[in-house]
Amino acid sequence: MNALHDRLADYLALRRTLGYKLVRPSIHLRQFVWWMDELGEQTVTIDRALEWARLPAGADPGYWADRLSAVRSFARYLHALDPVNEVPPPDLLRHPSRRLTPYLYADQQITALMAAAGRLRNPRLASTYQTMIGLLAATGMRVGEAIALNLSDVHWEQRLLLIREGKFGKARLVPLHASTFAALDAYMREHRPGYPATGTPALFLNSYGRRVSHCNLSGTFHQLTTDAGITPRSRLCRPRIHDLRH
Repeated sequence: MNALHDRLADYLALRRTLGYKLVRPSIHLRQFVWWMDELGEQTVTIDRALEWARLPAGADPGYWADRLSAVRSFARYLHALDPVNEVPPPDLLRHPSRRLTPYLYADQQITALMAAAGRLRNPRLASTYQTMIGLLAATGMRVGEAIALNLSDVHWEQRLLLIREGKFGKARLVPLHASTFAALDAYMREHRPGYPATGTPALFLNSYGRRVSHCNLSGTFHQLTTDAGITPRSRLCRPRIHDLRH
């Protein structure tokens, strides 16, 4: 395995000790390192970084810039360890900042999304994604907060959820409506027991009995929007799972 994998693990660990979550950058960087591994490359160059950033042909220039930005930060770290690594200059792939418009879902669209989730082939994933989508829409939680929920974070008697690591690292309690609580209780009683014992504390599990990942959840949600007939309203207003909280 390419030495860049070890360097990336060290880099992410260091940045996270400083308070950075790096959810999206870590996804980009893992993809970049695997791509470099396939090429047999161990040194980051400006040309390679730019080539990789532009790999999704026809993608939005802002997406290319985000990918290159993630590599640039990692390259600075590598350059400090070994100057042979090149740091892409900040003026490469510059693009005007454009704020996305929140996608406000109608009630029937939420119903359609949950119905589409129920049609997933794997019944375990179907129940997990149905429950997560409903919980996000009903509570306004962030996606990462829902993924991070553990069994011990559900206060059944009080109908409360404990968010241990919210925005800016703050904890809070989220009250549940009776219907939301009933759906979560049904997931726990009817679906979750079907998973093999894995010892994971996670509330929401994937088909292997492990914690749901942000990457897989977002990818599946994109497919669900297509299946439910939910389309973008404009280039800057596209259906995203994050917008369920609005």
